[in-house]
Order: sequence, then C-alpha cells, then structure tokens
Amino acid sequence: MSNPPRLPYTFGRLAWSNLAAQSAEQIALAAAPIVAVLTLGVAEGRTGLLQTALTLPFVLFAIPAGLLADRISRRSLMAAAEALRAVALASIVLLLALGALNLPLLALLGFAAVCGTVVYSVAAPALVPSLVSAELLPAANARIELARTVAFASGPALGGALVGWWGASPAFGFAAALSAIAVVLLAGIYEPARSPSPRRHPLLEIREGAAFVFHHPLLRPVFITQFIFNTGWFLQIAVFVPYAVRHLGLTAAGVGTVLTMYGVGMVIGALLATRVMQRIAFGTVVGLGPVTGFVAALVMALTVLIPSPWLAALSFFLLGVGPILWVISTTTLRQSVTPPRLLGRVSAINIMSYGARPLGSVLGAVVGGLWSAEACLYLAVAVFGMQALVIWLSPAVALDRQPAMVGDEAAVRC
Repeated sequence: MSNPPRLPYTFGRLAWSNLAAQSAEQIALAAAPIVAVLTLGVAEGRTGLLQTALTLPFVLFAIPAGLLADRISRRSLMAAAEALRAVALASIVLLLALGALNLPLLALLGFAAVCGTVVYSVAAPALVPSLVSAELLPAANARIELARTVAFASGPALGGALVGWWGASPAFGFAAALSAIAVVLLAGIYEPARSPSPRRHPLLEIREGAAFVFHHPLLRPVFITQFIFNTGWFLQIAVFVPYAVRHLGLTAAGVGTVLTMYGVGMVIGALLATRVMQRIAFGTVVGLGPVTGFVAALVMALTVLIPSPWLAALSFFLLGVGPILWVISTTTLRQSVTPPRLLGRVSAINIMSYGARPLGSVLGAVVGGLWSAEACLYLAVAVFGMQALVIWLSPAVALDRQPAMVGDEAAVRC
C-alpha cells in the first residue's frame, strides 16, 4: 500500500501557526475572568461586561473580516490580526506591571485580542485551498481542526494553571509570545497571487457572498443545520451544570470530568477524520455529525430516567466526536464549491451561524426557569432531531465523493 501524500511544507507553517494562535486565544480567555475576579476584585455581576467584550467581535467583525479576506492577501491579513492580538496581550502585561489595569481596560484589550481571533478564523479556511491540492483538503482541514481541539481541550486548564502558579502576567505574557510565534510562522508562508476582482460597494460584495450561500443547494442546508445545532447545543449547556449537581449528584470535579469528554471526543474525531472520509461516502460523513448530535441528546435525556454520570459523559463524548467530522467535511465542501474570490465572505457567513449560541442560552434560561432543566433536555432532543432531519433531507448527504473544485468563473446567483 502506498503512503498517503504528504501535506506541503508551506501548509505545515499554517498548521503550526494555527496551533499557536488557538492556544494563545484559549489561554487568554481562561486567564481574563480569573484576573478580573482575583486581581481586580470584580464582582460577579460586572464580569458580564468582560464576557460581552470577548464575544461581541464575532457579531461585529466576521462579515467585514470576510470582505477583507477576499480583497487583500489572506496571509498578510492573518499576520496583522495575530500581531494585534500579541500587542493587546502584551499591553495587559505592561498594565499589570504598572498597577494600572482595571476592568474597562481589560475588556477593551480583550476585545482587541478577540478581533484577531475573528479575522484568523475567517481567513484561514479561505487560505487553505490555495496551499494544498483538492484531494488533500480533508487532511488539511483535519489538521487545522486537530490543532483547534487540542488548544480547546488544554488551553483553559493551562491558562488557569499559569495564573495559579505564577500569576496573571506570565499567563498573558505566554499567550502574547504564542501569538508572536504565529506571526513569524505566517510570514514564511507563500500565498499564490489571486486574480484581482473589481472593487464594488462593500454592501454589494457582502450581498453577493450571502446570496451565494443561501441560494446554493448544498451550502444553504449546511448553514441551517449548523444554526439549529448551535441552538440545541447551548440550550443543553445552559442547564447542564445545575442539572448535573442536583440530579446526577456530581461534584465540581465530577462536572469537570464529564465536560472534558467533549474535548476528548473532538480530538479523537479529528484524528480519525481523514481515514473515515477515505472509507465512507462523502455525503454520509456530512450527515454523521448531525445524527451523532441527535443520539447524544437522546443519551443525555435518558439520564432523567437513569441518573448515571457515565451516560452524561458518553453524551458529551458523542457531541465531540461526531460534530468534529461535520466541521471537517462541511469545511471541505464549502472550499470545494465556493469560487476562490468568495471564500472569505462565505467563511464569514458560516461563522455568523454562531449567533445561534446566545439564542440557545436564552432558550435554556427561559424554559429552565419556567419549567425545569429536564424540560430543556427534552427540548434539546427535538432541536437536535430537527437539525438531523434538515441535513438528511438535503442533497448534501447524497454526495458520493468530495465535489470538484470550482473556479472564479462559477456563476453566482444574486
């Protein structure tokens, strides 16, 4: 049996920069609220300002970042965004050393750092197809997602440990150094030149990207499925901790262990993704994630009748391993069917589906407050069932193989 083709060296630099950037993000996100409470003495109610600052850039800047990613060098845009994050994190270290850090400044600098995250998250999927051949897209996307899941699983613990062992400054300093490393790695990437496209009014260009997604027979159901999935996921997350303590009898350590299974599932799914996509029809892999999410919701609802922490852990494991296959396969699908000049905007619109997350959290608060956490878990089953139904009724699951790459000459229906 011949060895699988290796990913090119220039993509390797992107993969390592992605690991450094994602780790910097997770360490900083973990350290910020700890510093706010323990160093600045911020009360619980006022931490809402900080959390808002750390999430608002995804709503405000995803679309503008996509527009920029389609107009200028994606490598340069990512490097500039990561440099912004490094400067913001280093500024926190400086303010801590001067004793001048307060909550508004922490929120402002955190906001700037997350702007870097948004730009990187939008531009990276748009850059990958110019660095690897079409047949290597699944392997490349799996490598990108593996880095993200490793950072997601280890970053918060590392950030908390750094603050606990050595204080806030080393934690933010380490995160800033990782961002600087990401900038250096990005600087060494060769990005092929793209054909310049005519400049039009930004609103017309944004409309073009949105029209492409919502008129495309494959991308439209993918977006709808992802939006519904995020709603169900955060509906369940909103009530899990009090439910686990009250109904499952878990301690704080037990809750943490169960939640860790989500990260374990993501890492295992990312490691297996390339082999799975080589052995199973492409459309079947696309459909696996939503179905696995539905099964995970059923398993969690079963804990109402059988209050077992093992079932809860299995549910979170399934929520990690299945949907990561979804992310890798649908990213590959998006890269294959989208003209290169639209990749940034289409990637940004995909990120906008995260807007369903606060919707799910609010739904959990309302249903949990009026009825119970158990009612939320039953509702989550219905929501996850809906997203599985949407994708399995779409033409995406009928794909036998990864679609052929399209060029910029592909028609865009507006």
